[in-house]
Amino acid sequence: MALLNFTGKSREDNPEPEFADMIEDWTIEVIPRTAAKIDDFRALLPTGTRVYIAHIDGTPIEDMVATARRLNAQGFPVMPHIPARSVPDRRTLADWLERYRSEADVRQALLLGGGRVRPIGDFHSSMQLIETGLFDHHGFTDLHFAGHPEGSRDVDPDGSTALADRALLWKQDFASRTNAKLALTTQFTFDAQPVIDWAERIQEAGVTMPIHVGIAGPAKLQTLLKYAISCGIGPSMKVLQKRAMDITKLLLPYEPTELIAALADHKTRRPGSLISQLHIFPLGGIQVATDWMNKHRSVETPIALP
Repeated sequence: MALLNFTGKSREDNPEPEFADMIEDWTIEVIPRTAAKIDDFRALLPTGTRVYIAHIDGTPIEDMVATARRLNAQGFPVMPHIPARSVPDRRTLADWLERYRSEADVRQALLLGGGRVRPIGDFHSSMQLIETGLFDHHGFTDLHFAGHPEGSRDVDPDGSTALADRALLWKQDFASRTNAKLALTTQFTFDAQPVIDWAERIQEAGVTMPIHVGIAGPAKLQTLLKYAISCGIGPSMKVLQKRAMDITKLLLPYEPTELIAALADHKTRRPGSLISQLHIFPLGGIQVATDWMNKHRSVETPIALP
């Protein structure tokens, strides 16, 4: 089933309970450059919303820390990305973590391999970052790892899931012997079924970490196709490609309504599912994404500051 809505029509202002419940607690991802365009995130985000800060290759750590400090000061817990292949060495990692803690009171991080083909230094995986012991040393309490429902050629070049599955079990073992709160955050997707199938498969294998499903915020189809290609989105991109063949709908906006509804329906039928939250990639803009999410929550939206 195609899980997209390009009609531009939103759900009723009073969404069905399971839909509203699924959208109640969500997180969002920003980069320093786009975050700098928002005067005050308190006018956009529900109180306590976790904000991930993507560490794009080449972004100075000073910009990352400054963005984290600003968001934390406005009352939002911050989770910066730590891309293993972009960290030169252990000393640099220790410096980053110390700066995050001392300058921005950051206690959370998303650990991932990163988008580089070749590491610039000593690390190539999130597991190596963990093995340094530096996150525990610097008092990080929440650690998330990248999840790959549609596979990842960066992890498994042969197209299988063998290495990704092995890494998940390693992380699950780490979860069983640490006090840190661990979770899996996925790349954005356009089809609920691959996520549901993956969640059930890894749960059967013994994984208990909650899954935060990445979804794209409202955006033009052309924008989504550009990001999907650059980010290596898997089979669910076929939904976009099929839609792009219909010229009459090419300019109509995408909304994640049906995708969220499918995930919510699954949670209703399988309350023990690992799928627990939504993580928003604001590909059509932060303001657009937050306005849409707030509109569809079951509680009142934030009030804009004067």
